[in-house]
Amino acid sequence: MLRYIIRRLFALIPVILVLTFIVFTILSMTPGDATTIILGSDYTPELGAKLRAQLGLDRSLIVQYFHYLTNLIQGNFGTSYVTGAPVLEQLRPRLANTACIVAPAMLLCVSFGIPIGIRSATKPNSFFSQCTMVFGLMGVSMPIFWLGLLLILFFSVNLGWLPSSGLDQGVKSLILPSVTLGFNYMANIMRTTRSSMMEAIRQDFIRTARAKGVSEHDVIYDHALGNALMPTITIIGMDVGTLLGGVVLTETVFSIPGMGRLLVEAINQRDTPCVLGTLVIMAICVAVSNLIVDLIYAYIDPRIRAQYGAKARKA
Repeated sequence: MLRYIIRRLFALIPVILVLTFIVFTILSMTPGDATTIILGSDYTPELGAKLRAQLGLDRSLIVQYFHYLTNLIQGNFGTSYVTGAPVLEQLRPRLANTACIVAPAMLLCVSFGIPIGIRSATKPNSFFSQCTMVFGLMGVSMPIFWLGLLLILFFSVNLGWLPSSGLDQGVKSLILPSVTLGFNYMANIMRTTRSSMMEAIRQDFIRTARAKGVSEHDVIYDHALGNALMPTITIIGMDVGTLLGGVVLTETVFSIPGMGRLLVEAINQRDTPCVLGTLVIMAICVAVSNLIVDLIYAYIDPRIRAQYGAKARKA
């Protein structure tokens, strides 16, 4: 198992290499120049050329890229073109703000999506099941920015219960962004759990358990749930990356100073080190979440544990 974890961590290296090179290439091909944004109204060709030399923008793309990789290996994410501050210092508070939104949103997805999906699968023709199907369809169809605006209009503008932007009011400030971010993915988890659970309870071993007189509660939660959770866990792991993508819209709508908003601002300002630093951190978060999902697989399914054990013995 330890060797598998180490291999997965090393597999992150080519992902980061490809990601950073693609971003470098795309930003170099976009029209405009970072020096014109940095200097603003003070821009002159002479000052622009001098600033380009200071930032290393007068070098070739390959030279710039390898220079960035050399610094990244040493833990240096570079210096922001706009603020002049180290990128890592800018990312730390932003990452904390993003985690304050993503963690409750993920908790909301799992806490409500899985139980609702199980209940809907065990009573497939009930009124509750029909309502959850409508709810799931609405959840996967409604854009994040649109839902965020609706929640702001209802709970902030009309009722005045919750703040509409920022993180100044503590836990109350996290409610609307977390619900907005998690609503779509909760519906996705619910639908996946429902379909996989309905498939699991039709299997022969479930009919055998019922024929032996096992209670319905034990049939559902001891026999069927372990098999039905495998696709759901996959969706949860994949949703971490999707949540980090959705956080860009959520933080923009609610004016939250997180990584998503920093990414949008850095792209608009052609701040390449900030863009790359943000994407590298996001890529690491996605890779670690996928690794955790694989470990959860091994914990739930004894066949996977046996497979890891066999590989370890052969090695």
